[in-house]
Amino acid sequence: MEKTASISLHGKILTEIEQNILSGRWPPGFRIPSEMELTAHYQCSRMTVNKVLTQLAHAGLLQRKRKAGSFVTLPHTSSAVLEIPDLRQVVLGMGMEYSSQLLSRKQRRSTRDDMQAMRMDKAGPVVHALCLHMAGSRPFCIEDRLINLESVPDAEHEMFTEHSPSSWMVNHVPWSSAEHRIRAEAASEETAARLQVAPASPCLVIDRRTWTGTLPITFVRLTYPADLYELEAHFSPSSVAGAA
Repeated sequence: MEKTASISLHGKILTEIEQNILSGRWPPGFRIPSEMELTAHYQCSRMTVNKVLTQLAHAGLLQRKRKAGSFVTLPHTSSAVLEIPDLRQVVLGMGMEYSSQLLSRKQRRSTRDDMQAMRMDKAGPVVHALCLHMAGSRPFCIEDRLINLESVPDAEHEMFTEHSPSSWMVNHVPWSSAEHRIRAEAASEETAARLQVAPASPCLVIDRRTWTGTLPITFVRLTYPADLYELEAHFSPSSVAGAA
């Protein structure tokens, strides 16, 4: 009976601390109550609390620092290099609340820069959309997107009020080939302000182009705070020409 009660209490403490973290009540960087404080609050042994905190640290929700205490970690996620993910699903997969804010949407004749970005052979109508994606209360990604209306005519009447450009494109527009360019970049003052980081903070920048056949579909630049996102790839020696 004692063992069952101990297990139930362990589960209760674990669930309540998880909810405090995932709901944002305890934000990233927050120093949670000490083991002694939690022991007094839950009227349990310090060993039970220690096991809970260790489990949460292994799950990546807490960082334990000797003599300093336990702190809520920043949720982190990764995607395969060749994926084109819906950013909404990425954030929800982190266990965080998702929201987005459309900063601007403009329709125009393509400029020389637009044509170069999308590898267009001739000028045509495009939509330029700028969107900020949020993970909880923290900016997650700036989406700066050009859409070729010749290949995506439905975008002419899409205002992106219900769905972000990322979600709308992933769920409505098929593509046959894509190109990624990935780099690290120091945040400009404008980018830093949007991402709520210090100017010159490291960012992960992904430039992506997609085509249907030979017709360009979109060019998008995705800018993430470097500590929130990473890319990964899985391959074997036989899949890499000239592997050493």
